[in-house]
Amino acid sequence: MNRQGLCGWLAGAALLAAGMASAQAETLRFALAAEPYPPFSVKQPDGQWTGFEPDLIHKVCAEMKAQCEIDEVAWDGIIPALMAKKIDVIFNSMSITDEREKQIAFSVPYYDTPVAVAAPAASDIAISPEGLKGKVIGVQISTVSSNYLKKYYEKIADVRYYDTQDSVNADLVAGRIDLMMADGIAVKSFLDSPDAKAAGIVSKGEVPHDPLFGRGVGAGLRKDDTALKARLDEAIGKLLASDDYKALSDKYFGLSVAPKQQ
Repeated sequence: MNRQGLCGWLAGAALLAAGMASAQAETLRFALAAEPYPPFSVKQPDGQWTGFEPDLIHKVCAEMKAQCEIDEVAWDGIIPALMAKKIDVIFNSMSITDEREKQIAFSVPYYDTPVAVAAPAASDIAISPEGLKGKVIGVQISTVSSNYLKKYYEKIADVRYYDTQDSVNADLVAGRIDLMMADGIAVKSFLDSPDAKAAGIVSKGEVPHDPLFGRGVGAGLRKDDTALKARLDEAIGKLLASDDYKALSDKYFGLSVAPKQQ
């Protein structure tokens, strides 16, 4: 190799190294909804996020050897924020549905839970069109539960949509709604709270599975981020088979929330 060729090779190698360093230093922005959703995500007084999903984000990023940060976005604006490239990954209990897949891509599922109903113990509630006819039902907007209620119950019941799950819970405790429908683990967490116990709120059972409930919960990505999806899929797959995932699941739920084999 002549001197000119050597200089060119060295320059190319330097650019390649710089590009690799830049890629390694790039920060991936994982989004959580600004509203708390215990036990999946809870913001502490010091500003730090705790819960199943923040803990899992840290483990996923460690598995990918990636530098990550957690950003807060309002739930009803979280997909627009992804599409506008303000964030890179939605990691916030978003169910994988056909409707959402028209806009975004998803990783493999990282948890799966049923949809459940909660109401005062003394109330006469049956999870059926006849049992919920005329009832006032609370649900968080832009969830699989709200899609389900809109399709099957909006014409026969008074379905009220809320920006946050906390607002649904508060109105159920206050008696402003007859029942609520939400993710089963979120319902279980609420039922363990002093407010729910004082108001006599109990589980009224799980809602029979419907295709609208999707295929588990996955990380949301832009469709053209195929390399990132592959990295996430690999990292999530390794974690699902690990003791770390089992420990997190036991810590926050007391049971396994691992998705069924796809």
